[in-house]
Amino acid sequence: MEQMTLFDDRERNVPLASRLRPHRLEDFVGQEHLLGKGKVLRLLIEKDQISSMIFWGPPGVGKTTLASIIAGRTRADFINFSAVTSGIKEIKEVMNQAENSRRMGIRTVLFVDEIHRFNKAQQDAFLPFVEKGSIILIGATTENPSFEINAALLSRCKVFVLKSLEEKDLVKLLRHALVSSSGFGNQTIRITERQLQAIAVFANGDARTALNTLEMAVLNGEVSAEAITVTDEGMEQCISKKSLLYDKTGEEHYNLISALHKSMRNSDPDAAIYWLFRMLEGGENPLYIARRLIRFASEDVGMADSNALQVAVAAYQACHFLGMPECDVHLTHAVTYLAMAPKSNALYQACEQCKKDVKEKRAEPVPLWLRNAPTKLMKELDYGVGYQYAHDTEEKLTRMECLPESLKGREYYKPGVQGAEKQVKERLETVKKWKHLSEG
Repeated sequence: MEQMTLFDDRERNVPLASRLRPHRLEDFVGQEHLLGKGKVLRLLIEKDQISSMIFWGPPGVGKTTLASIIAGRTRADFINFSAVTSGIKEIKEVMNQAENSRRMGIRTVLFVDEIHRFNKAQQDAFLPFVEKGSIILIGATTENPSFEINAALLSRCKVFVLKSLEEKDLVKLLRHALVSSSGFGNQTIRITERQLQAIAVFANGDARTALNTLEMAVLNGEVSAEAITVTDEGMEQCISKKSLLYDKTGEEHYNLISALHKSMRNSDPDAAIYWLFRMLEGGENPLYIARRLIRFASEDVGMADSNALQVAVAAYQACHFLGMPECDVHLTHAVTYLAMAPKSNALYQACEQCKKDVKEKRAEPVPLWLRNAPTKLMKELDYGVGYQYAHDTEEKLTRMECLPESLKGREYYKPGVQGAEKQVKERLETVKKWKHLSEG
């Protein structure tokens, strides 16, 4: 019986993302701000009137694909050049070839992938040929051109900023992969919309990651005579991030630290001191205990008594200076202080909610008005436009939105009324009321 395979021998080792790379502008997904109908980059490509340019954007958004599409449409010689494998010698050889072509009336388009990897001398080698028109340079970079590209070379190039793909764009790509003959179109793949959406969220704007993850999920799916079924279990293995695991061989060790932590949380100093000395007498490293107290100071006391963190850090330093047995009294001091301090887990709740959003939601770019603009290019791209300086106002407050658009109005920190946090709560409510009335 012949073993079932997804692809023929020629395509077996070619990644899905490479097989599905579009060759026509009409098939390109995303970057509507540059390639939408009537947009400048689309017009330049369609009219074959491109000039030297830099494609700047995160991985997997189509920089190399755009260069490939230009290669297929231009009437110029197209040379693909890698900054990873090429040096000054190779650059000069290509430049001489381009200069000879120019004298014969033939244009040369030179695509340089990862152009930021070239050092200053290598970048300088391009400059005279760009100035003479021997080459039309197209560079692709994931780094800020203001910092990674020579100013002289950058001034002769138009910078196009490519954005991370939207989730809807990634889902569109994934659906195309399932029906395309270059993808899984010759197979029956059973995968739910929810699973496709999960891949799109995990990819975080990166088309290559999305397609590679889909490929992995399909290859690890359940194979039957009728179809390949992508299971939730298989999906979880493909999109879950590795996490560090604690050593769980010493169970009593963790039982004791748990008892200490929960006794302090319950404001029981006697029980906390008991569990502390059970650990010390058992040979526990006092610095380990001190580190856990530092964590407790912010997780369970927090803004209700910010001095708790200072006491815990001081106890750690005392343990470091003295060691056992002298430092036992310093740990007792800290444990008692933390047990008797007013309690608030508002900071902990804020951390957990924010971590969940960061992991599950798309990583949005920083709003332009919150970015600094130390270079001319960044100013031209409107970095810093709309920023409101709080110190310029009498209230030291502005109505400027500092969260990404999709998280507007999200509240992570919700102060309680214990200890000093009651004053923080009142201050926060005053600030929010002022902003609300100002908007009105």
